[in-house]
Amino acid sequence: MGTVDDTFGAFLIGVVVSATLYGVTCVQTWYYFRRYFADPWYNKLLVGAIFISDSINQALITHTVYTYLITDFANIGALQKLVWSLSVEVLFNGFTGFMVQSFLTVRVYRLSDKNIIATASAMSLVIAEIIIVIIYVAKAVKLTTFSQVPELKTLSMCVNAVAAAGDILIAAFLCIFLQQSRTGFSRSDNLINTLMLYSINTGLLTSICAAMSLISIIAWPDTFIYVAFYFVVGRLYCNSLLATLNARKGIRRDSYNEHLSLSLQGARKPTNSPIGSSQRETPNDLSVKIDTAQEYIDDEFLSPTDFKSTQSV
Repeated sequence: MGTVDDTFGAFLIGVVVSATLYGVTCVQTWYYFRRYFADPWYNKLLVGAIFISDSINQALITHTVYTYLITDFANIGALQKLVWSLSVEVLFNGFTGFMVQSFLTVRVYRLSDKNIIATASAMSLVIAEIIIVIIYVAKAVKLTTFSQVPELKTLSMCVNAVAAAGDILIAAFLCIFLQQSRTGFSRSDNLINTLMLYSINTGLLTSICAAMSLISIIAWPDTFIYVAFYFVVGRLYCNSLLATLNARKGIRRDSYNEHLSLSLQGARKPTNSPIGSSQRETPNDLSVKIDTAQEYIDDEFLSPTDFKSTQSV
């Protein structure tokens, strides 16, 4: 093992950062249930399940640090023992990531017009990650001392590598399919850009954190710096999903205004144009473009009960 600073000190820093993000999670969860009470039951069940999993994980890592730094303070022999909560917390971090990534994979499925190849490739990484996590935890709970932890180094590396790969792949698919949904109208395309930004941000922080955990395992194998990064991953998953869900009303409002303004513009009868002119086809073409953009925007972020589609004039 390394020094106290890069072992239990890293534990402490990871828990402090994680606790700060957990506070944000609590606020975002409260905001979601207050503003989106009309959401479908499965959305609310997902948010509730993720919040519970995230809360249990935070409680477990807090118990871990409290045990090492308070209960076993100055007890050198006890510091060599592996506290059970440190192993079990990996399972709930895995559950949180699994639920968030599964939700985003469903977004890929819907946005890609049910593209099986894209959906299956993303979901395979999501399933692979949770399987590796379960195997890791099953082996870790049997360990009793930190000297045995290096036995699980390969599994730790696999968990972080697969998690980062899954986040990047899902974000890439979402951006690709959103790019294909562009209509050519500047305001509608600006909304698409906003959705792409949310998609990138959803996977960016979690993939960076997982990658840093992986790098830390390789670069500093005798420290627990990688554990500090892994403590934070679950909070990032939870907050990225909640931020996406809680942004829907703003995106819906902008989308609705764009739909209405362009529909009204297209509905105006062209002046100084002869009857039968090709210009009379412009309103219909415009309407199709607007409805196409609206369909993608609603499908990606808005629940059916959260947005009432408008009819083109």
